[in-house]
Amino acid sequence: MSFVRTTPPRPVEVTAVFPELAPLARPAMRLHPRPGQPSVRDSSVGGPLLWPAGEPWPHCEDVHLHVDTGSRRSPTEVRLRRSLSSRWSPDGPVPTLTPAEEALKERNAAWLAERLEAGPPGSAECPVPMLPVAQLFLCDVPLLRPPGQADLLQILWCPYEHDPDYKPATALFWRSAAEVGDVLVTPPEPYEADYPGYVPEPCLLAPESITEYPNTLDLSPVLQEMLEDRNRWQAGGADVAGSYAAYPREFYSIHLGNAPGWKVGGWPPWGRTDPIPRYCVVCEAQMVPLLTIASREWDGDDGWVPQEDQADAAGPHYAGQDPSQPTGVEVGSTDNMQIYICPTAPEHPHTDLIQ
Repeated sequence: MSFVRTTPPRPVEVTAVFPELAPLARPAMRLHPRPGQPSVRDSSVGGPLLWPAGEPWPHCEDVHLHVDTGSRRSPTEVRLRRSLSSRWSPDGPVPTLTPAEEALKERNAAWLAERLEAGPPGSAECPVPMLPVAQLFLCDVPLLRPPGQADLLQILWCPYEHDPDYKPATALFWRSAAEVGDVLVTPPEPYEADYPGYVPEPCLLAPESITEYPNTLDLSPVLQEMLEDRNRWQAGGADVAGSYAAYPREFYSIHLGNAPGWKVGGWPPWGRTDPIPRYCVVCEAQMVPLLTIASREWDGDDGWVPQEDQADAAGPHYAGQDPSQPTGVEVGSTDNMQIYICPTAPEHPHTDLIQ
């Protein structure tokens, strides 16, 4: 990895105040995706995959009917619009596409015209080529626990919402990087994306190891009540005055529990629902979090902004330039998608959940 991101120290060592939480600590790795130009040999979000040329590219087999909402665009169009937005300034000239981007736009238009000739605009595109979401090499993210000799995780999704949960369908692949010979140079792309937030922007990663503690919803009633004890916080030297005075448990939730952003491992970021145990459909083992796909890397001034990003986060930015959304991904209503796997056999079917 060519850059570093560092989570600021927590405002208090939570296990010094509440030793009862120490057994619940879990390792996690914040991935810190930032826009870049990853290669097939890089760990990335939304980058090209080290995909064998002789292996079929994954497609979503569901029926996807085209409904003209006016918001659907090809992945290339989505990324070109983002590129223009990233260069916009109220004091500068109107941004225009670079010559390379103009050439890409022309190629995309020709491809779309060819696609439309294959069927009327209202026809279904089925099956739909899936889009790369993340590629993680074990050497960069040692917290992964791959099956067998695998050292590479690849996750893709269909850029359409699917019933009944209105989220992209996901596909997960483990493989050995050394066994990949010729690489697929030009993988197929979907004709359109249901929503721009389902088109990840190519990002490089700066993985960082951290320790996480549970969401309060994962704590027992006794531990939840304990976190409401303001005297315990004060005795431990934690400042829970001001807006936290009446609700000290919120201080834990915002500053000490789940880290925001894309991450591997750790604890689930509950909120949309209460905790829902998920069990492997093959062996019935309780599944564990593998990857959090986040809509934001941080939310406001919550103290999780990496030290290297604090100047950008505090400075002015305009539409399409929010430093907390480097991947362009948005699931649900700025929620997270959690990928779960079987802890005893990661090759068993995975599952996912939006929170």
